[in-house]
Amino acid sequence: MLLVLAGIFVTQRIKHKRQIMLKQKFFKQNRGQLLQQLVSPRADIAERMIIPVDELAKATNNFDKARELGGGGHGTVYKGILSDLHVVAIKKSKVAVQKEIDEFINEVAILSQINHRNVVKLLGCCLETKVPLLVYEFISNGTLYDHLHVEGPKSLSWVTRLRIATETASALAYLHSSVSIPIIHRDIKSSNILLEETMTSKVSDFGASRYIPMDKTGLTTMVQGTIGYLDPMYFYTGRLTEKSDVYSFGVILVELLTRKKPFSYFFHDGDGLVSHFVNLLATENLAEILDPQVIHEGGKEVHEVSILAASCIKLNAEDRPTMRQVEHALEGLVSKKYVQTDMNVGTNEENDIVMMNCSSKMERRSTQEWSRRYSMEEEILMSARYPR
Repeated sequence: MLLVLAGIFVTQRIKHKRQIMLKQKFFKQNRGQLLQQLVSPRADIAERMIIPVDELAKATNNFDKARELGGGGHGTVYKGILSDLHVVAIKKSKVAVQKEIDEFINEVAILSQINHRNVVKLLGCCLETKVPLLVYEFISNGTLYDHLHVEGPKSLSWVTRLRIATETASALAYLHSSVSIPIIHRDIKSSNILLEETMTSKVSDFGASRYIPMDKTGLTTMVQGTIGYLDPMYFYTGRLTEKSDVYSFGVILVELLTRKKPFSYFFHDGDGLVSHFVNLLATENLAEILDPQVIHEGGKEVHEVSILAASCIKLNAEDRPTMRQVEHALEGLVSKKYVQTDMNVGTNEENDIVMMNCSSKMERRSTQEWSRRYSMEEEILMSARYPR
């Protein structure tokens, strides 16, 4: 009996030691040391963010299929409840590819330093498994894409769409100009905008994001993003700037106005959604493409948002506004509609100037100039249907 008990004890010790060694191996493989260095200036963050795999397994009932919230090409998202009763979303990659591990580390490093009400919060991560796990705050109401492209005539109200656009612009302006080192998201699209029960928006998925050094206006990098939302100039030159995010945001504005999918919507003449939208705006036939609900509920704000969207999706990046200007313009529309107080007078005047400048520049262009410029963009967008 003593020999049997000793054998069981030794076997368990060996098994436990192997598990510890395996966890250490995965921690090193998943570049845990690099993560510790990235967040080392804030030791409290490093300690709080690295979560043991046993805790996450318990939170998801050992990653039960019934806990799956959804998934895509990169992995599966589970709903979990931590020991402190926090409800979380846990993202688990499907395969251990070095590129995805690098994106994972990049996302952790960026989100650990961001604090904005319209950016999804990263609560922690686990590096003790073959594939890294990310733990986010749980956002219960799906994505903007889900709400826009549902079956049936009715979707989000115009008021809600305008507020979501304003909140998303606020988050991007914060990333571009309010953090110590500017951040370019690089994959802004409606499926990366999460919505809470109150319809508050949260920008998510920072795996492809990049820091921009303070002494530079951009950087040359491998093209990455989603076809339909991808800045054509970035696609062709590989030069990434904050104006690439502005273009993608402009596409989201078009999507909010039309309820058309940018990556799969093509007209009989071969035009993509962006070029067709701008051509219709130039010829004052925008009603052909606008969502009927937007026309019914939006009033004069629809035309102003359309002009703003067109200014964001200009082919030449230098002609696009900054996200801060876009944020101010949208806030001006919201404040004029809902909050007419003396406190907003100065802000509204600034917003009106931005909108008037956009409007005057747009209206000075003739229909022929718009068509010529966007026939060039059409060629770019048509070729961009196929990722290189």
